[in-house]
Amino acid sequence: MYWKIASLLIFAIFGAWTWYESKSRARKMEKKEDAFWERELKADSVRRKPIDGLKYIKIPDDLPTDLLSDNPEMVSILATIEGLRKDKILNLTGYSNTDLKMEYGAANLTDLSRFDGNFTTLVTTFQKWADLLLEAGYEAEAVSLMEYIVDNGGDIGKTYRLLGRHYIDHGESSKIDSLVERAKELKSLNKPYIVESIEALRS
Repeated sequence: MYWKIASLLIFAIFGAWTWYESKSRARKMEKKEDAFWERELKADSVRRKPIDGLKYIKIPDDLPTDLLSDNPEMVSILATIEGLRKDKILNLTGYSNTDLKMEYGAANLTDLSRFDGNFTTLVTTFQKWADLLLEAGYEAEAVSLMEYIVDNGGDIGKTYRLLGRHYIDHGESSKIDSLVERAKELKSLNKPYIVESIEALRS
C-alpha cells in the first residue's frame, strides 16, 4: 500500500517537474522570438549608410591564367573570375541579414548580399582552380591561390587541409602555426572543424 502511494507521489512530482520545465522552455523560446522580431523591426527602420569605405576584396592581376588555358574547365573558371571583377566583393561571413540591416541600413541589404555571394563564388572558384593546378603538377601556383583564399577569410575546409599538408611536407612549421591562427580567427560555423583538421595533420 505504502509502495503504491510512494509510486504515485513520485509520478506526480515527476509530472509536475516535466510540466514546469516544458513551460519554462516555452517562455524562454517566446522571449527569444520576441527579441528577434523586435530587433528585426528596428533593423528595418535603419536608414541607408555609406558602404563605399568597406573592405572590398580585390582580385589580383598576377594570376596564373596562362596555365591550362586550353582546358574547358579552366576556361569556365577564368570567365567566372572576369565576371567577378565587374562587381564588388565582400566577406560578410558571420553576419545575419538583421546584423547587416542594423549596421548599414535595410536599403543596402540587397547589394551587400550580392557582394557576399560574390565572395562565396570567388573562393570556391579559386579552390577549383587550385585543384586543377595541383592535378597538373603546378603546386606552387595552386598554393598561391589557396593562400589568397585564407588571407581573405575563406572557410573552405579543403583549402586549409591542402595548405596544411603542403606546409608539413615542406617542413614549414611556422606557416602551419600561422594557418591555425588564421583558422581560429574565422567567424564561420566551420571554424572548429577546420582548426581540428589542421591540428590532426600534425599528429
